[in-house]
Amino acid sequence: MITSKTKIFTWHIHGSYLFYLSQGNYEIYIPVKPEKTEGYYGRGETFPFGDNVIEIVADEVKMHDFDCILFQTNKNYLTDQFEILSEQQRKLPRIYLEHDPPWQHPTNTKHIVNDPEVTLVHVTHFNKLMWDNGETPTYVIEHGVTKSNEKYSGTYNKGIVVINNLPWRGRLLGLDIFLEVSKHIPLDLVGMGNGNLGIGEVLHPQLPQFISQYRFFFNPIRYTSLGLAVCEAMMAGLPVVGLATTELASVINNGHSGYIHTDIDYLIEKMKLLLNNADHARKIGKNGNEVAVEKFNIQRFTHQWEQLFKNVIYKKKAFITEYV
Repeated sequence: MITSKTKIFTWHIHGSYLFYLSQGNYEIYIPVKPEKTEGYYGRGETFPFGDNVIEIVADEVKMHDFDCILFQTNKNYLTDQFEILSEQQRKLPRIYLEHDPPWQHPTNTKHIVNDPEVTLVHVTHFNKLMWDNGETPTYVIEHGVTKSNEKYSGTYNKGIVVINNLPWRGRLLGLDIFLEVSKHIPLDLVGMGNGNLGIGEVLHPQLPQFISQYRFFFNPIRYTSLGLAVCEAMMAGLPVVGLATTELASVINNGHSGYIHTDIDYLIEKMKLLLNNADHARKIGKNGNEVAVEKFNIQRFTHQWEQLFKNVIYKKKAFITEYV
């Protein structure tokens, strides 16, 4: 069985995902280097990790025993493992966690992993659908986020957008859409690397309280996985407005738990409705919160990860059930 002593080795890639993953009943070991290069940041100071997230100096990783290796990027799989893991460690049970859809051709891109001895986990059904997964056993574990202790107020009569580095990420992340909508709707953009477009970074632990003051959450991203910021906004009771593309189309019930469409003018009109009718915004946000509590609850998320780790480590058929 999976216990608090089960040892998972991975890299610190997506801090917020690592934080939610760490809510499970296992230990997570992450490498750290003095120069803090990609994946080697260690615990950092942003997230309130528990004692089960443990740093190891990268040069000493080969001296430790683990039960499973969790890859999260092509670099982890193609380069990092050969630099810091021993030959014996590279033979351990392996999982590749894919956070993104294909960035090249949306339907014909072959995943870097094509190995029946590795388990490939997608964070959305959209990702699994779009990737060519080859012969790799493939599963979906949808996002899980902790419940927000903040109460939605919506007192700021404007929308909030949460994206890092939007200026240089361009059309993919909806820079042009954000700029167009901003001509008609008051929007604040938070996140690092946004220059004059944004109001600066808000650290993850403070984000729920910060965004709960805004009337709605706007997601202008054209093509992505499902951003954790969207899940967190729904969990905080904010009405979500976004594009009816990728996984978001299966999450939001249009007109009930949020507003989605591929017509930007339609979305602008719905944003105006939310700005002009606080009670309606509160109702939409409440419906979205109910969806988030059911769909993104952290108990279901960690249960599925615990079950998958058990299946992979003990060579069982990796069938993942829903948490009840």
